[in-house]
Amino acid sequence: MRGPVLLSMFAAALVSAPGPSRAAEEGAPETVVVSATLIPTPEQDVASSVSVITAEDIAARQQQSLPDVLKAVPGLSLVQRGGQGGSTSLFMRGTNSNHTKVLVDGIDVTDPSSVDATFDFSQFLSQDIERVEVLRGPQSGLYGADAIGGVINVITRSGQGPAQLRASAEGGSFDTFNQAVGLSGSAGHFSYAANLEHLHAGATPVTPLDLLLPGEKRNDDYYDNVTASSKLGLAVTDHFDLGLVARYTDSHLRFTGDDEFSFPSFPQPQQSAANTSEYYARATAHATTEDGFLDQTLGVGYARKRTANFDPESPTTLDTGERTKVDWRGALKLSGEHTLVLGAEHEHDEISEPLSAAVSISAGYAELQSRVGEHLSSALNVRFDDNSQFGSRTTYRVAPVWLIPETGTRLKASVGSGFKAPTLGELYQNFPQFFFFGNPDLKPETSTGYDAGFEQSLAKDTVRFGATYFHNSIRNLIDIAPSGSTYANIGRATTQGMESFVAWSPVRSLALRVDYTYTESTDDIRDQELLLRPRHKGTLDALWQPTDALSLDLNVLAAGTFIDGNRDFSIPRLQAPGYTVANIAASLAINPHLTVYARVENLFDHHYEDPVGFLQPTLGAFAGLRAKL
Repeated sequence: MRGPVLLSMFAAALVSAPGPSRAAEEGAPETVVVSATLIPTPEQDVASSVSVITAEDIAARQQQSLPDVLKAVPGLSLVQRGGQGGSTSLFMRGTNSNHTKVLVDGIDVTDPSSVDATFDFSQFLSQDIERVEVLRGPQSGLYGADAIGGVINVITRSGQGPAQLRASAEGGSFDTFNQAVGLSGSAGHFSYAANLEHLHAGATPVTPLDLLLPGEKRNDDYYDNVTASSKLGLAVTDHFDLGLVARYTDSHLRFTGDDEFSFPSFPQPQQSAANTSEYYARATAHATTEDGFLDQTLGVGYARKRTANFDPESPTTLDTGERTKVDWRGALKLSGEHTLVLGAEHEHDEISEPLSAAVSISAGYAELQSRVGEHLSSALNVRFDDNSQFGSRTTYRVAPVWLIPETGTRLKASVGSGFKAPTLGELYQNFPQFFFFGNPDLKPETSTGYDAGFEQSLAKDTVRFGATYFHNSIRNLIDIAPSGSTYANIGRATTQGMESFVAWSPVRSLALRVDYTYTESTDDIRDQELLLRPRHKGTLDALWQPTDALSLDLNVLAAGTFIDGNRDFSIPRLQAPGYTVANIAASLAINPHLTVYARVENLFDHHYEDPVGFLQPTLGAFAGLRAKL
């Protein structure tokens, strides 16, 4: 398997990649990025490595959930235990799965109730997403804790213009039946957007048959998710407006767990279940001065996640975490070339189940964004965080970019620091029956990282290519102490590699791109490769729109071999084979109000496990209708 996978990735790397957005390829206004500097900034003035996925991209590929959207992004390794709803982790540039900050409309949605405080991407549906910005590299200088690997910023749809009603329904393989409906628009000074989504996958085979006991029947995974979201805005005056975003998710997953009372263990004959409810909300007040000198926003956010876990051999457990956050950000336009961004935050995280614990964080930051002449742009930032558990931490970031308009060349670099605070579970959660206890004396994990690269455009921007080298040194990693009875700051790791791309639009109706990422992730203590991070990853995307009504999209993802353990880790390290997966999607507009569409996922029916012990969905066919009124 390894040879064909690497050969296909090498061939793909000769064609294309992140390149310009489809909007840019069609002559639309230049892409603007928010997450890299906290204020809208033209992409060409941003030194950080950023990928932008738009609602149009998601619709063309017919992606139903956030994991589907992120799988092909360069620098990311996404691991999902099975199909839709299977718990999902993400490793950015080889860092750990809890080293990525995840924001939804300005709300920090990482889960304080989980032991490692990660965000489970599987619960987030995609039909109300306006855009996703993936910001790679250490970003604690702006975002504080958790941003060692980078930041994922999800922005949902807003309402504008006449009222518009959207609806869709689809069905297909794995007992799939999905629906979505949304209403958006504006009236006078009031804007609104409301969405309701339902995803159902009732029969996804996940457990490999060779792991079952003789005569044991495989139980397919069942997943059902209902998500409601809204975004409201009120322009009180020309210089003052109010906003409110809210999101609620109720999901139910039935899956096959493992017998914890035998070693090696085996999949249980009866299913386990996880029922999750999530609430996110944020209110904002935004004001600008008449001369535009000061643009400021005050926000109040709240997030709560509660999961009930049912195991046929153990009592039901509950995990409940809450986060309340108040933040202020002000952008001062010092001149046409210099903007100073100032901010302050106060956050309170709390777990009420399975234990009671809390932590408070106060922070302040400053960023100077400058443009010097026609060639140089830069962003300099520094941030101070004060944590009620471990004390203070200062982080920074420097990110210059040099433009040569005459040749279409962009040279970019960044260096910054990051940190990851110990979680409430690591600090205080005890398991006395296993003689394991939290460690309240843990210190934060820390990192220093840098990257440098170039981008080049040719032939009136119809061809673009580039490459970025990255390096990250992480210290004080939290791991199980040698005694085996608690956690300790004993780990060190280095991640480094290269992200490269070529993008080509030979004609207006055709856009090709390929990304290739090479990543080395090393445990510096044990001198061995970290788990679940393939060294090689390549993607090919081809979008062909021969007419205004017809659209075809082909997406290919190829991953090289990676290190993992078997399902119960009775074999702690093994080399898992690589894989190549192709998806194809087509849509046809019957009239301005009705579109029919269809897609085939895993087109060549490749059978593979990622992680080991969990089958990924085999060939699946889906079809549906979209209506717009």
